[in-house]
Amino acid sequence: MEIVLARKKDLSEILELQKSCYLDEAEIYNDFEIPPLTQTLESIERDFEKETFLKIETENRIIGSVRGHVDQDTCKIGRLVVNKNFRNQGLGAKLMQAIESKFDFVKRFELFTGHKSDKNLFLYNKLGYTEFQRQRINEKIEFVFLEKVNPKSGQEAST
Repeated sequence: MEIVLARKKDLSEILELQKSCYLDEAEIYNDFEIPPLTQTLESIERDFEKETFLKIETENRIIGSVRGHVDQDTCKIGRLVVNKNFRNQGLGAKLMQAIESKFDFVKRFELFTGHKSDKNLFLYNKLGYTEFQRQRINEKIEFVFLEKVNPKSGQEAST
């Protein structure tokens, strides 16, 4: 399994995988209106124009994806998804390392997840991300923002 750049023709399959994966998150928060579930094909196509999408495939089927874009000196990473049947095999970590490698010129990496998303928080902490901010979204969800200094930059994280 190789991680490669996604193409525009992959977006409908990535969107389908995204919606399948984010059902777990929606259940945790009892909120089925979260943006990853309500995103449309047109919306993900607009995202594709501004963001770098990576995918991992097996048997001509996309089983994982992540995206990122640069905002000033930070790579903002989002929507890491791995097919349920392929979880706990290190693919999420490999996708994260791949997106970081694509943006190895930035000073820091940033992402967010929900405050009850323990598996996500565990993975991100294991990969060297630390919490720097929380933001209440609604009565059900609080976002936990995490950052990681790019070791190649020699900078310190903001707090």
